[in-house]
Order: sequence, then C-alpha cells, then structure tokens
Amino acid sequence: MPTAADGGFEDPPAEVLAEAAAAFGLLATPARLHIVWALSQGESDVTGLADRVGGTLPSVSQHLTKLKLAGLVRSRREGRRQVYLVDDPDVVTVVRLMVGQLAERAGHAPARPARLRGLGA
Repeated sequence: MPTAADGGFEDPPAEVLAEAAAAFGLLATPARLHIVWALSQGESDVTGLADRVGGTLPSVSQHLTKLKLAGLVRSRREGRRQVYLVDDPDVVTVVRLMVGQLAERAGHAPARPARLRGLGA
C-alpha cells in the first residue's frame, strides 16, 4: 500500500471510514437521496419536499430527522414553518457528482441545481 512517505496516500483512520460509511448508508435509500438532491437546489419545508419527492409528510419528516441527526441537513424556524437545508456543501458536491454521472451514463441530462446561498456549493 502506498504511504505518505513514498508520495501516496495514507489510509484514513478507522473512525473516519466508519463516519463516511454511515453517511453513505444514510444516502443509500432513494427517498433520502432524493431529499438531499432537492435540498441541494434550495431550502424547503417538509410539505414542499413531500410534494417534490412523492412521499408522505410523516415519511419525509422521519427521513429528515435521520439526515439531521447525522449532520447532513439542518433546519431553521421561519415563522410557523421549519425550513430544511443541506448543512454540508461537500455532501452537495458528492450527491451532484454521483447523480450527474449516473444520469449522463443513462443518457439523461440531470437538472442543473441552483447554487446554495451561503454554502459556496
């Protein structure tokens, strides 16, 4: 295996690999991936997300809770509404790259998501 000494990369620590696997695991369901894809295009409340991804309010709310606990999305109160947004611009990059590449391979052009305000994504 290459090491830093010979110009290669060092293996990440086990805890980093475990954290990455957990994040990928959360994105391994089509519903949660769709939610993150939608949020990568802009903020939304749970009703808007449910309409967009075709899920029920309780189901989308449960997915958002899991994504929020993992630190992949966050929410803020806007009057009586809870508005969700992607909390990590690197997650946006990974999701856009993966979905975009797979869409291209399948002969589809993915929608070009708008840049997130304030996240530099």
